[in-house]
Amino acid sequence: MVKIGVLGAGTWGMALARMLSNMGYDVMVWSALPKEVEEYSRTRRHPNLPGMIIPDSIVFTKDIEEVCTGKDILLFAVPSVFVRSTARTAAPYIPDGQVIVDVAKGIEPDTLFTLTQVIGDELGKDGKHPSVRLVALSGPTHAEEVSLDLPTTIVASCTDMKTAEYVQKVFMNDVMRVYTNDDVLGIELCGALKNIIALASGIALGLGYGDNTKAALITRGMHEITMLGLKMGCKAETFYGLAGIGDLIVTATSEHSRNNRCGHLIGQGMTPDQAVKKVGMVVEGINAIPAALELEKKYGVEMPLVDAVDAVINHGADPKETVRNLMTRPPKSEQDYIRS
Repeated sequence: MVKIGVLGAGTWGMALARMLSNMGYDVMVWSALPKEVEEYSRTRRHPNLPGMIIPDSIVFTKDIEEVCTGKDILLFAVPSVFVRSTARTAAPYIPDGQVIVDVAKGIEPDTLFTLTQVIGDELGKDGKHPSVRLVALSGPTHAEEVSLDLPTTIVASCTDMKTAEYVQKVFMNDVMRVYTNDDVLGIELCGALKNIIALASGIALGLGYGDNTKAALITRGMHEITMLGLKMGCKAETFYGLAGIGDLIVTATSEHSRNNRCGHLIGQGMTPDQAVKKVGMVVEGINAIPAALELEKKYGVEMPLVDAVDAVINHGADPKETVRNLMTRPPKSEQDYIRS
């Protein structure tokens, strides 16, 4: 039997834990919050996934050594800002050669590392993990739908295709179809930056704008992400796939999207702090802005939508005035693509 340790008991980690447990795997979930472990063990419910019952077969633990020991796969499902500290704490208990699947999405602002790079960097510090196998699992996958067994597609990305195919085999079932991809950087770049565009889409909705605006934001937002990715050496086809345009569409349009919801509240007049508090969960798009701005500057790519979201979120810019500024920029050709 495949043994899986899940680090993090948020909505995405728990939705996957339930799915994997129902597939017959041995699943253990660790949380850094003892109250979560106690509550979920007792109630078999997650407050942010009201339609989901946690299978009795899932074991919860407060001991990070226990969740890391003897597992075929370790699933990192903590918020992006806690990935490094979690990897640091878990490192003594992770064997070399371990398959680690990261499902969090973000870019570390200080290093500009993607999250598999953060995990690899932290595990590499002790010299005892030269052969860990890191996989990014990403795509249009809201936890609320996965927790109800609604059909979902996702991408397992690793530079070692055998490892990607192993993860594909473990996670794939009749409600989740898994594809493989070797462009890990492109997959993770999409996962982090699409959250910023989803904030923009939500702000537009809150301002009362319509489907035309939403379509434009998604299209031009994907253009910005793609142009940056090409400059960074990623593969163009990644951005047109599930983890690229697919994930952007669902995050920028769905009622389940925290980023879209947060933006909607801001567009209606709330401050960013008020909106985040109202959403009640981590809004990764806000966390991704500093790194996106640094990458934009480093690679010399024009990203006006990212800049606009930063102006509203971090500098108090008026959303309506920001939209007007975007609309009145100098004329351009749509075919002004970066040639790499």
